[in-house]
Amino acid sequence: MKLSFMTLGCPNWDLDTICRRGAEYGFDGVDFRGYLDTIDITQRAEFTSGVAATRRQLSEAGLAVSAISSSITVCFPERLAANLEEARRTIAVAHALGAPNVRIFGGGDLSAHSQQELAEIGRQAIESILALDGASDLHWLFETHDLWVKAANCRLLLDAIPNPAFGALWDMGHTYRVGGEKPQETFDALQGRVGYTHVKDAVYDRAHPLAMEDGWRYIFPGTGQLPLAQSIGILKANGYTGWLQFEHEKRWIANLPEPEDIFPAFVQWAKAIV
Repeated sequence: MKLSFMTLGCPNWDLDTICRRGAEYGFDGVDFRGYLDTIDITQRAEFTSGVAATRRQLSEAGLAVSAISSSITVCFPERLAANLEEARRTIAVAHALGAPNVRIFGGGDLSAHSQQELAEIGRQAIESILALDGASDLHWLFETHDLWVKAANCRLLLDAIPNPAFGALWDMGHTYRVGGEKPQETFDALQGRVGYTHVKDAVYDRAHPLAMEDGWRYIFPGTGQLPLAQSIGILKANGYTGWLQFEHEKRWIANLPEPEDIFPAFVQWAKAIV
Protein backbone atom coordinates (compact mmCIF):
# COMPACT_ATOMS: atom_id res chain seq x y z
CA MET A 1 0.00 0.00 0.00
CA LYS A 2 1.03 3.59 -0.62
CA LEU A 3 0.94 6.38 1.95
CA SER A 4 -0.53 9.81 1.34
CA PHE A 5 -1.30 12.91 3.38
CA MET A 6 -4.10 15.40 2.87
CA THR A 7 -3.50 19.13 2.68
CA LEU A 8 -6.37 19.54 5.14
CA GLY A 9 -3.75 18.68 7.73
CA CYS A 10 -1.22 21.31 6.65
CA PRO A 11 -3.31 24.34 5.66
CA ASN A 12 -0.40 26.76 5.97
CA TRP A 13 2.06 24.84 3.79
CA ASP A 14 2.87 26.21 0.35
CA LEU A 15 3.83 23.92 -2.53
CA ASP A 16 7.54 24.08 -1.70
CA THR A 17 6.84 22.95 1.85
CA ILE A 18 4.42 20.23 0.74
CA CYS A 19 7.06 18.81 -1.58
CA ARG A 20 10.00 19.12 0.80
CA ARG A 21 8.33 17.74 3.91
CA GLY A 22 6.24 15.13 2.11
CA ALA A 23 9.41 13.65 0.66
CA GLU A 24 11.35 14.04 3.91
CA TYR A 25 8.72 12.20 5.95
CA GLY A 26 8.50 9.29 3.49
CA PHE A 27 5.10 9.80 1.90
CA ASP A 28 4.34 8.49 -1.58
CA GLY A 29 1.65 11.03 -2.41
CA VAL A 30 -0.51 13.98 -1.47
CA ASP A 31 -4.28 14.44 -1.52
CA PHE A 32 -5.40 17.99 -2.21
CA ARG A 33 -8.22 19.22 0.00
CA GLY A 34 -7.56 22.91 -0.18
CA TYR A 35 -4.41 24.91 -0.64
CA LEU A 36 -3.46 27.77 1.68
CA ASP A 37 -6.54 30.01 2.02
CA THR A 38 -8.62 28.30 -0.70
CA ILE A 39 -10.58 25.09 -0.15
CA ASP A 40 -11.36 24.48 -3.85
CA ILE A 41 -8.03 24.04 -5.62
CA THR A 42 -9.71 24.30 -9.04
CA GLN A 43 -10.04 28.03 -8.34
CA ARG A 44 -6.29 28.62 -7.99
CA ALA A 45 -3.71 29.35 -10.67
CA GLU A 46 -1.34 26.69 -9.27
CA PHE A 47 -3.87 24.07 -10.41
CA THR A 48 -5.16 25.70 -13.59
CA SER A 49 -2.88 27.92 -15.66
CA GLY A 50 0.17 26.80 -13.66
CA VAL A 51 -0.74 23.15 -13.23
CA ALA A 52 2.06 21.80 -15.42
CA ALA A 53 4.68 23.42 -13.20
CA THR A 54 2.89 22.14 -10.09
CA ARG A 55 2.85 18.58 -11.38
CA ARG A 56 6.50 18.79 -12.34
CA GLN A 57 7.48 20.05 -8.88
CA LEU A 58 5.52 17.27 -7.16
CA SER A 59 7.02 14.67 -9.45
CA GLU A 60 10.55 15.89 -8.80
CA ALA A 61 9.85 15.47 -5.08
CA GLY A 62 8.69 11.89 -5.68
CA LEU A 63 5.07 12.65 -4.78
CA ALA A 64 2.08 11.47 -6.77
CA VAL A 65 -1.32 13.13 -6.39
CA SER A 66 -3.36 10.36 -4.80
CA ALA A 67 -6.68 12.19 -5.04
CA ILE A 68 -8.52 15.45 -5.26
CA SER A 69 -10.92 15.76 -2.34
CA SER A 70 -13.82 17.74 -3.72
CA SER A 71 -16.86 19.28 -2.04
CA ILE A 72 -19.27 17.61 -4.50
CA THR A 73 -22.30 16.36 -2.52
CA VAL A 74 -24.57 14.30 -4.72
CA CYS A 75 -27.73 13.59 -2.72
CA PHE A 76 -29.02 17.17 -2.62
CA PRO A 77 -31.10 17.61 -5.79
CA GLU A 78 -30.78 21.40 -5.65
CA ARG A 79 -26.99 21.11 -5.94
CA LEU A 80 -26.95 19.24 -9.25
CA ALA A 81 -25.89 22.19 -11.39
CA ALA A 82 -23.18 23.23 -8.94
CA ASN A 83 -22.00 19.63 -8.61
CA LEU A 84 -21.66 19.29 -12.37
CA GLU A 85 -19.75 22.55 -12.65
CA GLU A 86 -17.35 21.56 -9.88
CA ALA A 87 -16.99 18.13 -11.48
CA ARG A 88 -16.02 19.68 -14.83
CA ARG A 89 -13.33 21.77 -13.16
CA THR A 90 -12.13 18.83 -11.10
CA ILE A 91 -11.88 16.52 -14.10
CA ALA A 92 -9.56 18.97 -15.84
CA VAL A 93 -7.34 19.39 -12.78
CA ALA A 94 -7.27 15.65 -11.99
CA HIS A 95 -6.15 14.80 -15.50
CA ALA A 96 -3.54 17.55 -15.48
CA LEU A 97 -2.11 16.33 -12.15
CA GLY A 98 -2.39 12.63 -12.96
CA ALA A 99 -4.71 12.10 -10.00
CA PRO A 100 -6.76 8.90 -10.38
CA ASN A 101 -9.28 9.48 -7.59
CA VAL A 102 -11.90 12.11 -6.74
CA ARG A 103 -13.54 12.11 -3.30
CA ILE A 104 -17.22 13.05 -3.24
CA PHE A 105 -19.84 13.16 -0.48
CA GLY A 106 -23.30 11.64 -0.32
CA GLY A 107 -25.10 14.01 2.04
CA GLY A 108 -28.82 14.64 1.74
CA ASP A 109 -31.79 15.75 3.82
CA LEU A 110 -33.65 12.98 5.65
CA SER A 111 -36.39 15.40 6.68
CA ALA A 112 -37.37 15.73 3.02
CA HIS A 113 -36.47 12.32 1.59
CA SER A 114 -36.09 8.73 2.70
CA GLN A 115 -32.66 7.09 2.52
CA GLN A 116 -33.83 5.16 -0.53
CA GLU A 117 -34.96 8.36 -2.23
CA LEU A 118 -31.63 9.99 -1.45
CA ALA A 119 -29.86 7.04 -3.05
CA GLU A 120 -31.89 7.57 -6.21
CA ILE A 121 -31.04 11.29 -6.19
CA GLY A 122 -27.41 10.35 -5.78
CA ARG A 123 -27.60 7.82 -8.59
CA GLN A 124 -28.92 10.42 -10.99
CA ALA A 125 -26.26 12.95 -9.99
CA ILE A 126 -23.39 10.46 -10.24
CA GLU A 127 -24.54 9.18 -13.59
CA SER A 128 -24.70 12.78 -14.82
CA ILE A 129 -21.14 13.31 -13.59
CA LEU A 130 -19.91 10.11 -15.21
CA ALA A 131 -21.38 11.27 -18.53
CA LEU A 132 -19.07 14.31 -18.57
CA ASP A 133 -16.07 14.25 -20.88
CA GLY A 134 -13.13 12.57 -19.16
CA ALA A 135 -15.08 11.56 -16.05
CA SER A 136 -15.06 7.82 -16.68
CA ASP A 137 -11.23 7.85 -16.70
CA LEU A 138 -11.30 8.72 -12.99
CA HIS A 139 -12.50 6.89 -9.88
CA TRP A 140 -15.34 8.76 -8.12
CA LEU A 141 -15.46 7.66 -4.51
CA PHE A 142 -18.14 8.53 -1.99
CA GLU A 143 -16.86 8.79 1.56
CA THR A 144 -18.38 6.76 4.39
CA HIS A 145 -19.51 10.00 6.00
CA ASP A 146 -22.65 11.88 7.10
CA LEU A 147 -25.76 9.82 6.16
CA TRP A 148 -23.68 7.20 4.38
CA VAL A 149 -21.66 5.65 7.21
CA LYS A 150 -23.62 2.49 7.99
CA ALA A 151 -23.17 -0.58 5.81
CA ALA A 152 -26.81 -0.90 4.76
CA ASN A 153 -26.91 2.69 3.54
CA CYS A 154 -23.64 2.35 1.64
CA ARG A 155 -25.09 -0.66 -0.14
CA LEU A 156 -27.97 1.45 -1.43
CA LEU A 157 -25.58 3.68 -3.38
CA LEU A 158 -23.27 0.91 -4.52
CA ASP A 159 -26.13 -1.30 -5.69
CA ALA A 160 -27.67 1.62 -7.59
CA ILE A 161 -24.46 2.43 -9.47
CA PRO A 162 -22.56 -0.66 -10.70
CA ASN A 163 -20.31 1.44 -12.94
CA PRO A 164 -16.68 0.57 -12.04
CA ALA A 165 -15.80 4.27 -12.20
CA PHE A 166 -17.81 4.66 -8.98
CA GLY A 167 -16.85 3.21 -5.61
CA ALA A 168 -16.36 3.86 -1.93
CA LEU A 169 -13.84 5.69 0.20
CA TRP A 170 -13.58 3.82 3.49
CA ASP A 171 -13.06 6.21 6.38
CA MET A 172 -12.12 3.65 9.00
CA GLY A 173 -12.79 6.01 11.86
CA HIS A 174 -16.30 6.97 10.79
CA THR A 175 -17.62 3.45 10.28
CA TYR A 176 -16.45 2.33 13.73
CA ARG A 177 -16.70 5.51 15.81
CA VAL A 178 -19.86 6.94 14.23
CA GLY A 179 -21.46 3.92 12.60
CA GLY A 180 -20.73 1.49 15.43
CA GLU A 181 -19.78 -1.27 13.00
CA LYS A 182 -16.95 -3.78 13.04
CA PRO A 183 -14.40 -3.47 10.23
CA GLN A 184 -15.30 -6.79 8.60
CA GLU A 185 -18.98 -5.84 8.53
CA THR A 186 -18.17 -2.59 6.75
CA PHE A 187 -15.75 -4.17 4.31
CA ASP A 188 -18.23 -6.87 3.36
CA ALA A 189 -20.92 -4.26 2.72
CA LEU A 190 -18.63 -2.27 0.46
CA GLN A 191 -18.53 -5.31 -1.85
CA GLY A 192 -14.92 -5.14 -2.89
CA ARG A 193 -15.36 -1.57 -4.15
CA VAL A 194 -13.06 0.20 -1.70
CA GLY A 195 -11.01 2.48 -3.92
CA TYR A 196 -9.39 4.69 -1.28
CA THR A 197 -9.13 5.12 2.48
CA HIS A 198 -9.02 7.72 5.22
CA VAL A 199 -7.04 6.88 8.34
CA LYS A 200 -7.07 8.73 11.66
CA ASP A 201 -7.16 7.60 15.26
CA ALA A 202 -9.20 8.70 18.24
CA VAL A 203 -9.94 7.90 21.87
CA TYR A 204 -13.20 8.23 23.78
CA ASP A 205 -12.48 10.72 26.53
CA ARG A 206 -15.53 12.86 27.20
CA ALA A 207 -13.92 14.60 30.20
CA HIS A 208 -11.00 15.88 28.15
CA PRO A 209 -11.22 19.60 27.26
CA LEU A 210 -10.42 18.81 23.61
CA ALA A 211 -13.11 16.14 23.24
CA MET A 212 -15.56 16.62 20.39
CA GLU A 213 -19.32 16.76 20.96
CA ASP A 214 -19.57 12.97 20.76
CA GLY A 215 -16.88 12.52 23.42
CA TRP A 216 -14.10 11.40 21.10
CA ARG A 217 -10.87 13.26 20.40
CA TYR A 218 -8.27 12.71 17.72
CA ILE A 219 -4.80 11.53 18.75
CA PHE A 220 -1.63 10.15 17.19
CA PRO A 221 -2.25 7.16 14.91
CA GLY A 222 -1.88 3.79 16.56
CA THR A 223 -2.37 5.17 20.07
CA GLY A 224 -6.17 5.29 20.15
CA GLN A 225 -9.16 2.98 20.31
CA LEU A 226 -10.06 2.67 16.63
CA PRO A 227 -9.44 -0.73 14.99
CA LEU A 228 -7.13 0.68 12.34
CA ALA A 229 -4.64 -2.19 12.24
CA GLN A 230 -7.51 -4.68 11.98
CA SER A 231 -9.09 -2.69 9.14
CA ILE A 232 -5.80 -2.46 7.26
CA GLY A 233 -5.28 -6.18 7.80
CA ILE A 234 -8.62 -6.90 6.14
CA LEU A 235 -7.62 -4.77 3.17
CA LYS A 236 -4.28 -6.57 2.89
CA ALA A 237 -5.93 -9.99 3.08
CA ASN A 238 -8.22 -9.02 0.23
CA GLY A 239 -5.50 -7.75 -2.09
CA TYR A 240 -5.91 -4.00 -1.64
CA THR A 241 -2.78 -2.22 -2.89
CA GLY A 242 -4.12 1.32 -3.06
CA TRP A 243 -3.66 4.38 -0.88
CA LEU A 244 -3.73 4.77 2.87
CA GLN A 245 -4.38 8.46 3.29
CA PHE A 246 -3.85 10.18 6.62
CA GLU A 247 -6.72 12.59 7.17
CA HIS A 248 -5.60 15.11 9.76
CA GLU A 249 -8.27 17.80 10.18
CA LYS A 250 -6.02 20.66 11.21
CA ARG A 251 -7.80 23.15 8.94
CA TRP A 252 -11.04 22.60 10.86
CA ILE A 253 -9.65 21.82 14.35
CA ALA A 254 -6.83 24.24 15.13
CA ASN A 255 -5.77 22.62 18.40
CA LEU A 256 -4.78 19.33 16.76
CA PRO A 257 -1.06 18.47 16.62
CA GLU A 258 1.09 20.29 14.10
CA PRO A 259 1.72 18.44 10.82
CA GLU A 260 5.47 18.55 11.46
CA ASP A 261 4.84 16.29 14.46
CA ILE A 262 2.00 13.99 13.46
CA PHE A 263 2.77 13.41 9.77
CA PRO A 264 6.10 11.61 10.36
CA ALA A 265 4.51 9.71 13.24
CA PHE A 266 1.84 8.42 10.85
CA VAL A 267 4.43 7.23 8.35
CA GLN A 268 6.42 5.43 11.03
CA TRP A 269 3.30 3.71 12.36
CA ALA A 270 1.83 2.82 8.96
CA LYS A 271 5.03 1.40 7.51
CA ALA A 272 5.25 -1.00 10.44
CA ILE A 273 1.89 -2.59 9.59
CA VAL A 274 1.52 -2.42 5.82
